[in-house]
Amino acid sequence: MTANGPAQPQGRAIEIIDTTLRDAQQCLWTTRMTAAMMLPIAEAMDQAGFAMIDFMAPVQFDVCVRYLKEDPWEKARFFREKFRNTPLRGYCRSKSLVGFGMVPDDIVELWIERLHANGFRVVGTLDALFDVDNMLVSIRRAKQLGMYAVGALVFCESPVHTDEVYARTARALIERGNVDAIMLKDSGALLTPDRIRTIVPALKAAMGGRPLELHSHCNTGLAPLVYLEAAKLGVEQLHTSIAPLASGPAQPATQLTLRNLAVGGFRTRVDCAKVDFISDYLTDLAAREGFPGGAAMDYDAFHYRHQMPGGMLTNWRYQLAAAGLEERFDEILREIVRIREELGWPIMVTPFSQIIAVQAMLNVVGGERYRAVPDEVKMYALGHFGKLLAPVDAEALDRIVENGSAKIPLEPQPLPPALPGLRATYPDADDDERLLRYMFAGNEVDNLIAAGPLKVSAPAGSPVARLIEALAGRPEVRYLEVRKKDARVVYARGAREHGDVVRA
Repeated sequence: MTANGPAQPQGRAIEIIDTTLRDAQQCLWTTRMTAAMMLPIAEAMDQAGFAMIDFMAPVQFDVCVRYLKEDPWEKARFFREKFRNTPLRGYCRSKSLVGFGMVPDDIVELWIERLHANGFRVVGTLDALFDVDNMLVSIRRAKQLGMYAVGALVFCESPVHTDEVYARTARALIERGNVDAIMLKDSGALLTPDRIRTIVPALKAAMGGRPLELHSHCNTGLAPLVYLEAAKLGVEQLHTSIAPLASGPAQPATQLTLRNLAVGGFRTRVDCAKVDFISDYLTDLAAREGFPGGAAMDYDAFHYRHQMPGGMLTNWRYQLAAAGLEERFDEILREIVRIREELGWPIMVTPFSQIIAVQAMLNVVGGERYRAVPDEVKMYALGHFGKLLAPVDAEALDRIVENGSAKIPLEPQPLPPALPGLRATYPDADDDERLLRYMFAGNEVDNLIAAGPLKVSAPAGSPVARLIEALAGRPEVRYLEVRKKDARVVYARGAREHGDVVRA
């Protein structure tokens, strides 16, 4: 897929926020893209004309520490030096970091401080309950540090998630938090062209001229059309990813979005040649590493009932199969629909999608609804995660309270500060390491430190090396020269009138 299409029109400008290195690879490659894999396209991405680069959220920290053995703070600092023209964007999930539990305000503030210190200049804050008080902790600290703060509203289709609720929450984030922009975050790929035509005008009317971002996924195949409709309605910024790291459960492809915008009379400042270069590299990388590419997905009307994220559906089916329960998959999905209604229509994003899925499995497999209740379900029902938009069904609440852990207080209690104790426990560590130790239990951080510095050397069998190897078998090709800054690689066949043969 190439980005080239109709000539750039002179209409309204749309900015593109790139998600290739964060959400797209999270959706398609389970966040397994190492620093060495990212480095060859860093310069091109920085020069491509993106408004910002979505780079890390807590899940990237989790995978870096547990699986890649890359210090996420070091990784952020390294790429901040590569992205000198394009701001890096991080995220804060309400008052949580890694895992489902809530953390004290001083830990949330430290998270924002360390994001800023390590090179992030944009932070998006979301709360799946729309609890503005929860969001303001990170937003206000970000604004104090001079960061660009985005209030993210996760989209959900339910009787309580009306256009009026979205507009009211956006207005509160602007009036109370002075956010720089509002993001409509369609994590579940639930937006349709019909709904975008009502929700965007409602949001724009409440935002006082501040930019509106749109972020969606392609699970139902509708996102590219939703993006074009949103642009017509006044959305200023669209989140896209570069194919093959696009489509499927990821964002709409940058290449397709640019062509659609051009046909629609909009212009962007994205360099199509740079996008095509990055796409070629990612295609090569996927083939080498065995990573899948995004593919168009069929429309599934039941998706709007259970609203489970696409990546989680895949993992959940695999886990049920491993437990010998795959034949009950559809039954569990139907139970998820029922539980969502009973619990007041929580949005199916982390942590609530996982919490509800576990409760559904327990209800179905156990044969009695709410006989076994995970701690997180009781905490949600009692308001420990924040204020609920709609009340919990009374009968379900009685069973949850009765059968859930007696250790969970019936009334949420404020969490005491944790930073003084954290600094006392690790007096020789800096705040970056302390925060990692707070987030990860056991030996995870020790194992990370033992793995050594960030590895950024090109992987064996780099694209240039494989290109030269392939050309060696094609007698019609006599000469190739590749230049990058002061580096020069030359392939010449036969007589050396063009220079030395350099093998990569």
